[in-house]
Amino acid sequence: MAGFDHERLVERASTLVTERPERVVLAFLLVTAAFAVGLGNVSTEAGTSQFASGIPAEEALSDVQREFGPPFGADAGTTQLIQRNRNVLSKPAMLRMLRTQERVEEREDLRVTGTSSAASVVARTVDPSATTTEAQIRALEGATPTEVRRAVRENVDNPAFTGSVSSDFNRESVSASATIAVVTHELPGGLSSGAAAGQGGTSPLTPIQQRVERVVANGDADVTVFGSGVLAAEFSQVITDSLLVVTPAAVVLIVSFLVVAYRDLLDLLLGTVTLLMAVVWTFGFLGLAGIPFSQMMIAVPPLLLAVGIDFGIHVVNRYREDRDDLGVDGAMNAATRQLLVAFFIVTGTTVIGFLSNFASDLGPIRDFGLVAAVGILFTFLLFGVFLPAAKVWLDRRRNRIPVPTYSQRPLGAEGTRLARALRGGVSIARVAPLAFLVLVLASAVGAGAYATGVDTSFSDEDFLPPEESPAYLEALPEPFAPADYSVVGTLNFLEDNFESTNDGEVTVYVEGRLQRDTALEELHRMGEDPPDSFVSDGRRAESTSIVTVVLDQAERDPEFRRLVARNDRDGNGIPDRNLGEVYDYLLASSASGEVSQHLAEDRRSTRVVYTTKADASQGAITADARTVADRHRADATATGNTVVFKAVSDLIFESAVTSLAVALALTGAFLLVVYRLLEGYASLGVANTVPILVSVAAVAATMRLAGISFNAFTATILAITIGLGIDYSVHVTHRFVDERREHGLFDALDRTVRGTGGALTGSMLTTTTGIGVLVFAVLSVLGQFGVLTALSILYSFLASMLVLPSTLVVWNRALGLDPERPLGEDARSTEDDRTPSGTPSATD
Repeated sequence: MAGFDHERLVERASTLVTERPERVVLAFLLVTAAFAVGLGNVSTEAGTSQFASGIPAEEALSDVQREFGPPFGADAGTTQLIQRNRNVLSKPAMLRMLRTQERVEEREDLRVTGTSSAASVVARTVDPSATTTEAQIRALEGATPTEVRRAVRENVDNPAFTGSVSSDFNRESVSASATIAVVTHELPGGLSSGAAAGQGGTSPLTPIQQRVERVVANGDADVTVFGSGVLAAEFSQVITDSLLVVTPAAVVLIVSFLVVAYRDLLDLLLGTVTLLMAVVWTFGFLGLAGIPFSQMMIAVPPLLLAVGIDFGIHVVNRYREDRDDLGVDGAMNAATRQLLVAFFIVTGTTVIGFLSNFASDLGPIRDFGLVAAVGILFTFLLFGVFLPAAKVWLDRRRNRIPVPTYSQRPLGAEGTRLARALRGGVSIARVAPLAFLVLVLASAVGAGAYATGVDTSFSDEDFLPPEESPAYLEALPEPFAPADYSVVGTLNFLEDNFESTNDGEVTVYVEGRLQRDTALEELHRMGEDPPDSFVSDGRRAESTSIVTVVLDQAERDPEFRRLVARNDRDGNGIPDRNLGEVYDYLLASSASGEVSQHLAEDRRSTRVVYTTKADASQGAITADARTVADRHRADATATGNTVVFKAVSDLIFESAVTSLAVALALTGAFLLVVYRLLEGYASLGVANTVPILVSVAAVAATMRLAGISFNAFTATILAITIGLGIDYSVHVTHRFVDERREHGLFDALDRTVRGTGGALTGSMLTTTTGIGVLVFAVLSVLGQFGVLTALSILYSFLASMLVLPSTLVVWNRALGLDPERPLGEDARSTEDDRTPSGTPSATD
């Protein structure tokens, strides 16, 4: 006997299911009602900022935004008005832009504090007194086309003009195909557009920019609206649209396969209701626990369906195997006795697989792991206790329920084509198990080595829909048709047509006493001999900082120039003493606004913004920015979106590797302990793990072969492969041990792959299809996640059917067990080489 008496617990559960099914069903329905209350509390969270929380580079970026933002009680946000036309610099086109600006300014609910555009610059050139948009419209209306063109030519070197027109601006013909106007909004204090957009994927600019879109749409301008609010809105919209597309498709496909698997309407309805209850419990928990629903959570329902379908088919299939011989109660008692133990092992390993994501430093991945793990526990209770009880209750009344019964024959029954196909692994195990196992493991090692080249990625585009939705999505009827997304197309347009958006930037945040004599010299030296990814001006990096503010002010202000000269001991134009006096002068001058953008009020922190090359990689920019930051003697941190995204990308890879290692280690330990306690053979845990190692290597190699990177979604795939894939090998191993107690080695394997293998086949077909529908999601990375998860299940099924039989034969030989004799009390070996009675036995 095993060292742990689990039979009593299983007996109590089986008795409860068969003797008091009505009470069990009622109790579970009441719990479902309680969890349903939590559904109304579920909030959403989207976007990239949720992943960056707590990262040093992100914290430095938040400090920069807080310390060098506008020094007012209310924060500022901006909206871009993008005009596209054959010539946006023609008089009619510029008038349309100005009138659009005017309509936006007139709406009090848009909280507009100012607007600027190329048209505004040209109008002020025509009439310098035109300081309002209304006056600028009058100025352009009264100007001739010749005067307008002359005003444009006067501004060809004016950054305020050239920075807002597209890169195809032609000075000779005075034409350009696009221009950008900027609308500045006043926001409530503490709700800056950038920071707030990171809170739950929402932005205080979202409702404002949505109203701006309506204002623009009502006009006659060829203008589109863009900004962080529009970006945040699409982050959230893509979740809704993905669920609207994926959920119905999953339901249709899963029900179709369940019809084949159950072949009975009552069983189909019972399995479907139990699946729905699992989803309600899980997302009710989400609301009650206050965990937001993020893009990653879209994958939770398919994962619950995967495990739930597997459990449901196993219960019904195992019950049907004994239904004719043992009757309703006896068949369910036998099914629960055998399956509850298997379900417990499966649940334990699956939960370990998901909870291994707690090793990640990324909050959304930890939340995903927790919710998925809790959902699997709920699924275990529902399919291990509720469904059997409900099945008993229904079958006792089946004759009184006016629903036809089609087939109660189990999948993989003797004589079927499926049974013959499932015996392939057993046939190999009969002929050359060791050679086959060595070949498979060598291939897995090769696949794992190949998989080390998998890339990592993290960007806004991972969370946004494609620029053009696939035709099959566009063809869907309402309400399933996705929205008309514009963000990615607009971002690509800006990158392609505006030089100012081609080059990027990176920030070095410096903390220290900025009034010490050498402070500005040290900042200045940071930009010497710039690295390759930085844009250079001679031998210096192109940058803006408090140093450039000093140099610019000295160039246009003679009095300040003399102040700098008096305090510049080495004559290089950078003051190196009495810096407090220098700062005081700047703050009292017209440069005070520029100072506040680069020097903190307490003069203990500053930022230096470097321009980076458009073609430089995220990794190169981050490495070079950190190199430049290290040149400073004080505490300097490289930051900016590029650096933050690279840091998240690195953490994603670390999460994937760490979660895999933790999942493998804990799953292996769990299986060793469980099989030792329940079956007396710890080494069964090792045999049980072999198919999973093969599956993990195959999934990782497939990622590289298909060009799929580790990203915010796929970072969890290897741990999930362990969590879900172990399901198949556990069911086979546990059924094998049960059969082996009564039959010889190969008879036990044959009965296992036909009985359990039949259920696993139905489960595999249903779950791979149900999860595979994620490929239809609007988010392409979610589609990648769905494909990889479906493949991980397929690989796990194939490994369990083809590799595990040979593994069990090798295990049987390693223990010296007689393949012809059943495992009896006198033949079973234990880990301490002794039976419970003290009689020596074979060593495990």
